[in-house]
Amino acid sequence: MLNNTEILKVAEVVSQEKGIEMDIVMEALEESFEIIGKSKYGMENNIKASIDRFTGNISMSHIKDVVETIDPILQSNQILLDQAKKYDANAEVGKQITIPLPAVNFGRVTANMARQVIYSRVREAEKKRQFNDFKDRVGEVLSGIVKRIEFGNIIVDLGKAEGFLRKDELIPRENFKTGDRIRAYFFDIKEEAKGHQIFLSRTHPQFMAKLFVQEVPEIYEGQIEILSVARDPGSRGKITVRANDKSIDPVGACVGMRGSRVQAIVNELQGEKIDIVSWNEVKSIYVQHAISPAQVAKVNVFDNSNRVEIVLPEDQLSIAIGRRGQNVKLASILTGLEIDILTEKEDAERRQEEFKRITTLFAEKLDLEDMIAQLLAVEGYNSIDKITNASVSDIEKIEGFDNELATEIYNRAAQYTANEKAELEKFIQESSLDEYMKAIPEFDHKMLVTLIENKILTRQDLADLATDELVGKEGILQKRIEKSVAEKIIMDAREIYLNS
Repeated sequence: MLNNTEILKVAEVVSQEKGIEMDIVMEALEESFEIIGKSKYGMENNIKASIDRFTGNISMSHIKDVVETIDPILQSNQILLDQAKKYDANAEVGKQITIPLPAVNFGRVTANMARQVIYSRVREAEKKRQFNDFKDRVGEVLSGIVKRIEFGNIIVDLGKAEGFLRKDELIPRENFKTGDRIRAYFFDIKEEAKGHQIFLSRTHPQFMAKLFVQEVPEIYEGQIEILSVARDPGSRGKITVRANDKSIDPVGACVGMRGSRVQAIVNELQGEKIDIVSWNEVKSIYVQHAISPAQVAKVNVFDNSNRVEIVLPEDQLSIAIGRRGQNVKLASILTGLEIDILTEKEDAERRQEEFKRITTLFAEKLDLEDMIAQLLAVEGYNSIDKITNASVSDIEKIEGFDNELATEIYNRAAQYTANEKAELEKFIQESSLDEYMKAIPEFDHKMLVTLIENKILTRQDLADLATDELVGKEGILQKRIEKSVAEKIIMDAREIYLNS
């Protein structure tokens, strides 16, 4: 027979072994005794078990609702008021009363049954505790022992839990065997019916960032800040750092004496080459740092755009692009910019073609002499709109121009722009372009005409487009709209279309 002292001992042992609070174990015990009580008094009865936390004494009771009329279906848990008052003088209709029950003889079979119920509840509590312990550690690097390998996936013993490291989250060509110590980035945890699952990664960009935090005291202490990371796992990685203390060289601190700090990280990442990039608020300088080791001749930055052009010598082209485009891809991810690469020869040829196009445009559309058209182009006027948006005094500053000539050029440009706008509006109105398309603020008249010519006339037509089809290099609008803006326009069209 299970005595009171044994009950408390069982609870204490389970609590200590599993690291579960004593109250949770005692509640599990009470639940197990309630099940045993129901097996004796009837499973339909509302049996309540209570264990004294100090003595281990068990008390059993039947909880009943006080009613005026007995319901045949619920009668086992109901009692009339006059009968209820025999147990509790203060009983009222609508309240509950507790009717004491005789003690149950908890024999060995009963004790085993109780233990099974207890361990079942405790396992649930243990899983919940482990989940709560680990969910706040997402974003950390965890260390453990390889417990077993299943189809290339690694199960890692983390002490109080197991981590799951998928094959595709391993650095290419690295091999681990059972018993090896392993470090990995904890990026996600999911609670499932069978428990929780901890997902680890050695290819995640933040794994490299966290290794720098561990190896570089200045980062750990907040003197140096990691701004962005890009990786091609096992091959090359780039990390942008910025010093919050101006007296510290962020790149030198990360490299360490004779490269000791960065080499420790390279070794952990199976020889992955790491470029440490110094952040700069000037976009053109930052991009030059990011595209390292290539030597850049010039960076063209486009206002109000997420795109830059890098111009470099012919012999630096392959270095800038990297194997299979790796270097420029990582630089783009690191900076958050779309990077186009040109050689100095290509840049010169393009500028010559652009200069010729602009001067021909001014000569033909504004009826200007070639020399005047060329002077406008040299001064940076690359479109008729730019002339219209300038002032007569701005144009007059061009060497050899006087007020009369500047005024004439401005008036011709303004008249051309007005005529073109009227023609575009007429073309748009006479087309079958729907009102939704006309109302998109990012589309100007010229863009709308281009869309019409490409038969993109309705909200559905727009929703059916991929982003690159709209603004890619070969897209309908090419690069006249930022990619992120185009994505939003398309997604809005899809959402509205699907909900209509």
